[in-house]
Amino acid sequence: MTMIQTGKIELSSDNAIETTGGNTSTFTRVTFPTPFPSGSEVIVLPLTQTFNGPDTPGIRVHDVTESGFLIRLNEVRVNSSVMSDGKHSTEKIGWLATTV
Repeated sequence: MTMIQTGKIELSSDNAIETTGGNTSTFTRVTFPTPFPSGSEVIVLPLTQTFNGPDTPGIRVHDVTESGFLIRLNEVRVNSSVMSDGKHSTEKIGWLATTV
């Protein structure tokens, strides 16, 4: 049986762009309103709901479990000559979590 939960969070980024894999010290923990059943394979689909900053916010998700996930904004790096600093104004991020 598929289980679906949704939510939203307001995020901003005062930190530099994260370039070290696995470093989640600048991420925010989101806890699901109801934990998914133990052993569930959960996926999270985030989507920016607002357009408050002039640069494109990238969304990074990590450590998805039955009880929640980690998330942060990480401005998109366009190419080697146009690089973001990682800092971004507050945006509303909607998310959908479901079992697969």
